[in-house]
Amino acid sequence: MRRIYDLVPPDLSSWNRLLREFNSSGLVSQVWLVYSDMLSCGFVPNVATRNIVIHSLCKVGRLNLAIELLRTATNSVEFDTVSYNTVIWGFCGVGFAKQALGVLPDWDVKYGELLMDNFVNGGWVCRDIVGFNTLIHGYCEAGEANAALELMEGMRKEGLFPDIISYNTLIDGLCKIGDFERANSLIDEHLGSGRNIGNGEGTLKTDGVENRGLELKRNLITHTSLITGYGKWKRLDEAVNVYDEMLMNGMLPDTVTYSSIMSGFCKHGRLDEAQVLFKEMERMGVDPNHFSYSILIDSFFKRGNAMEAFALQSQMVVRGIAFDVVVCTTLMDGLFKVGKPGEAEDMFRSLLDLNLVPNRITYSALIDGRSKLGDMKGVESILQEMEAINVHPNIIIYSSVISGYTRKGMLDAAANVMRNMERQSVIPNVFTYSILIDSYFKAGKQEIALDFYKDMKLRDVEENNFILDAFVNNLKRGGRMDEAEALFRDMMSRGLLPDCVNYTSLMDGLFKAGKESVALNIAQEMTEKNIGLDTVAYNVLINGLFRLGEYEAQSLYTGMRQSGLAPDIVTYNTMFNAYYKEGNLGNALKLWDEMKNNGLMPNAATYNTLVGWLCETGEADTAMDLLNEMRTVGFHPTLTTYRLVLEAVSASKRADTILLMHKQLVHMGLKLDQIAYNNLITILCRLGMTRKARSVLNEMTGKGISADTITYNALIHGYCKSSHLKMAFATYSQMLSEGVSPNIATYNILSWGLLAAGLMHEASELIDEMKERGFVPNGDTYNILVSGYAKMGNKKESIKLYCEMVTKGFLPKSSTYNALISDFANAGKMKQARELMNEMQVRGVPPNSSTYDILINGWCKLSHQAELERVLKKSYRAEAKKLFKEMDEKGFVPCETTLNNISSIIAKPGKKVDALRLLDGLYKRKSM
Repeated sequence: MRRIYDLVPPDLSSWNRLLREFNSSGLVSQVWLVYSDMLSCGFVPNVATRNIVIHSLCKVGRLNLAIELLRTATNSVEFDTVSYNTVIWGFCGVGFAKQALGVLPDWDVKYGELLMDNFVNGGWVCRDIVGFNTLIHGYCEAGEANAALELMEGMRKEGLFPDIISYNTLIDGLCKIGDFERANSLIDEHLGSGRNIGNGEGTLKTDGVENRGLELKRNLITHTSLITGYGKWKRLDEAVNVYDEMLMNGMLPDTVTYSSIMSGFCKHGRLDEAQVLFKEMERMGVDPNHFSYSILIDSFFKRGNAMEAFALQSQMVVRGIAFDVVVCTTLMDGLFKVGKPGEAEDMFRSLLDLNLVPNRITYSALIDGRSKLGDMKGVESILQEMEAINVHPNIIIYSSVISGYTRKGMLDAAANVMRNMERQSVIPNVFTYSILIDSYFKAGKQEIALDFYKDMKLRDVEENNFILDAFVNNLKRGGRMDEAEALFRDMMSRGLLPDCVNYTSLMDGLFKAGKESVALNIAQEMTEKNIGLDTVAYNVLINGLFRLGEYEAQSLYTGMRQSGLAPDIVTYNTMFNAYYKEGNLGNALKLWDEMKNNGLMPNAATYNTLVGWLCETGEADTAMDLLNEMRTVGFHPTLTTYRLVLEAVSASKRADTILLMHKQLVHMGLKLDQIAYNNLITILCRLGMTRKARSVLNEMTGKGISADTITYNALIHGYCKSSHLKMAFATYSQMLSEGVSPNIATYNILSWGLLAAGLMHEASELIDEMKERGFVPNGDTYNILVSGYAKMGNKKESIKLYCEMVTKGFLPKSSTYNALISDFANAGKMKQARELMNEMQVRGVPPNSSTYDILINGWCKLSHQAELERVLKKSYRAEAKKLFKEMDEKGFVPCETTLNNISSIIAKPGKKVDALRLLDGLYKRKSM
């Protein structure tokens, strides 16, 4: 296919216009192709051509090629001051400020002479104010503010004097490193009063010769640098003060100023205030640019509010704001963060389709996203792509790769990446070490983690908050919170200032260790030190306070909102659980609506909690609506959802209803496995629907899913409950023949079935068989035996087993105590029966309605003995009345026998029927 300029060759100025258009529109990769075509057409480039091409190469960091082009240009003297400044800008852009001055250790003397001798000593160009400002910018970007100050002094020796750009660049550099004292000092000494603000340029000559009669004045850029710096160093109040000062002095902020303050608000979690400022910006007639939008989009994604982020993206499209590398990178990174990796990858491909050149930040976001997904092959392919285009990974990218390997448990691979980065002269920092130390701690490899820590100290890398967190979390996992707190205080004594994350981690561990008062002291300490609680800290505090049971969910949630914090999905899930414990479904549903109105998408845990709760409260239709909603947003029912929903519909006690719901959940995407089938079989057997359960078992095994101990135990329980002991033991035999090992629960269920059928002897023999198979009786076994012997009236054996049971540390159930008490009551031994009730209360087993029925009827029966002395009769009846009153106070409803017996005691002679009628009516109303 022939090109248009093969047919009509353009002149040199047309070539230059074409090159300039491609370069300015961001299509940098096309510049070199057009330049090559130009050469192939026989055109000789001039200085303008070379400067465009050199600029495009420096933009993408291809400095070797830019230097080579500059060298060939030098031979024909085709360069000027712009060429010189462009190359300096290129070196400074990648942090090579010293190389820009001619001190080039990577390329040694050859390129040092090229820049210094050919440009200056050769007499072709002179250093000008633009070149010096570029170098000042380079030093500041490298964090070398002192060198930038020295260079500024050197300018004066060469007859050049700093202009407003020089000062603003240096002020910006000082603000970036947090040196606000020197920044404000420069402003006060050299930029005059803030109350007489012009454009800051005065009448300075463009060649940098100072007109000493004029005073330079601080301008919009000066203030914006301060605002940006204060925001970066978490001094947001001072940033807002500078903004207010600008307004009071009549200076209107521009897009950059507004964006800087918005960025500060967003970094401190004050997104609502950033949105207010965004709207104010539009009211003031200042149009937001791609960077303004990127700040908000990024913040909404980080909060998990993808809907608002997408709304802003749409707004950009409507307003015709072009998507550049920054916007595309922000969207790609955000999509990874909200769990949409497919769309994130699509965004990266869109970036390439737009002929935008990915930069190191783009690659960093892509690698971080893939690393967090565990796609390490994808990460390796991107690293190879970067190597091919000469974009070298930095410490951030290497740390993301290391983090990705550690997430997959590939610790050796992670350690190898660290060794490789050192070979590439990228020195690991404290963040790199913290990833490895934390990962080896989590893997239980304490010695290797400590070896990395020792290596870090040998390199004079100081601990930071991430290292503190790694050690505290390690101790927290081991339940060693005393040591964790001691380490925390020790690092503080050595000058480390814990941040919100450190305090939150410690507070969480203390709450979980049951040290609530110490945890609350930590929260108080944070408040006293003005360390604001973030959303995560609030979540930990809410969870911890709920454990104390002394706080209402709504009051804590309201407090969080009043602090200006936006709840996240964890907060909402915490609140749902809190409302669940309070039984406040109404508030939970209001919160559900609020969450969705705020653009937060529920996750599987949210749906499970609400679906289960609705099922428990009989709101099956609403639960089904939620299940259908789950399906539409891409969530499938989990096993927990499945179990809760089936439990709810089982209240109908209809097999067809249960099985229909089972089919609906499978249709919604539930993956059937052994656990799911066991849940269904257990529910059916519990309701005595053993035939249906058998058919489900056949379906299960037909799909190649084998039955396990839980499956057979459920069937055995169902048969025992429906008094089909032969089928129960046949299932037990089938279980053994198929090689499925019974457990102690199997024997307990069978023993319980025999006991219910009055076959105590057979039950005792089965337990002996159980012991022969190596099983040790547990609490359930003893409950069965004690109850069985008590029901047989064998007090000697039942009391002997009871004593053995409690000696071994097993706690009898209420039903076991009731069987013992009933045995003594039937024998008229009410004092012993009363002692047993007292003992059960001492052991923390609360008496139930049956306990009171047994005792009241026992005392009443004893008081009816004809030969009984009047004093004893009166005392027995007093015992019955006392117990009846206690039973009523506890809200228990007596059985008919109890009502009949107690009415004969409390009624006047001949009024027993009236008393019975009165009591019967009273308790019927209570039970309604």
